[in-house]
Amino acid sequence: MNKVTISSNISECVTKAVESVSYDKLFLLMDKTTEELCYPVVADVPCLSGATRIVIGATDTHKNLDTLARVWEELGNKGGTRHSLMVNLGGGMVTDLGGFAAGTFKRGIKYVNIPTTLLSMVDASVGGKTGINFNGLKNEVGVFNSPQDVIIDTEFLKTLNHENICSGYAEMLKHGLISDEKNYLELLSFDLDNVDYAALATMVGKSVEIKEKVVEEDPFEKGIRKALNLGHTAGHAFESWALSRKPCLHGYAVAWGLICELYLSHVKTSFPIDKMRQTVTFVKENYGKLPVTCDDYEELYKYMTHDKKNTSGMINFTLLGGVGDIRINQTADKKEIFEMLDFYREC
Repeated sequence: MNKVTISSNISECVTKAVESVSYDKLFLLMDKTTEELCYPVVADVPCLSGATRIVIGATDTHKNLDTLARVWEELGNKGGTRHSLMVNLGGGMVTDLGGFAAGTFKRGIKYVNIPTTLLSMVDASVGGKTGINFNGLKNEVGVFNSPQDVIIDTEFLKTLNHENICSGYAEMLKHGLISDEKNYLELLSFDLDNVDYAALATMVGKSVEIKEKVVEEDPFEKGIRKALNLGHTAGHAFESWALSRKPCLHGYAVAWGLICELYLSHVKTSFPIDKMRQTVTFVKENYGKLPVTCDDYEELYKYMTHDKKNTSGMINFTLLGGVGDIRINQTADKKEIFEMLDFYREC
């Protein structure tokens, strides 16, 4: 289980994390957007001044084998050894790919995550899941590989546009649904059009606590960690569908996936209809809608059949009996999935 620090002094926390590791060479991985917007925040941290910088393309379209190979090449060509340390500064794409590169270069080097987006703070950087997209599928190849430290500083949130705030917030909404009524209602009442950053920082801390607790109980997703997959079976299918058309942010796909899987929860495990409607309204108002039609159902279904959670050819969902009432290892047949997609399109 990785150590997570909610920082109020980024320089102090980064220095402590880096100096706690014995290493021969330090690498700093960023994407082009992070280099421009976020690197200036840590540029004066003394321990990073001598780091070898590796800069990759931004957005999820670069979370692929070509980029991964380039990071391996840079590590090898610039003196990396199995005793090196890598700091990943960026959003979920950087922490996912960077963690995978670190976990496989020389059979594994240590790394530290400094998430800079809301999505990576509450989801991607915490929990040890790493990977890349492959063969048209989201996160198809990867390893469990926990960082030495995760340093979360909500000052980075002020560098984000509205869409990226919304993207990360979808994972927080998911955490609210799997936790308790109070947290869930607080999340539904937050105004994403006029962000209160102080309030958001407190909510980020709560969200990270929820994920940490689940991951600590089940680090390799054998049981209760599947709770974190709520919204993701449908969500990853939407995301993969969009990847070859007009890519969407991960959190938007998760938000749309929540609509689908709360519908399934209502039908199969009696999730309250009023809670479903409240969540659907919040998602519609803040995330819009993916333009899928009934002609796309077969393709979306095919993506779901490739989901890593499936067993014995059955598509696996995490559903809810109510807020905080988690029902893992639920299945749905093709007819039920098509009805779920009908609800998504028509709701």
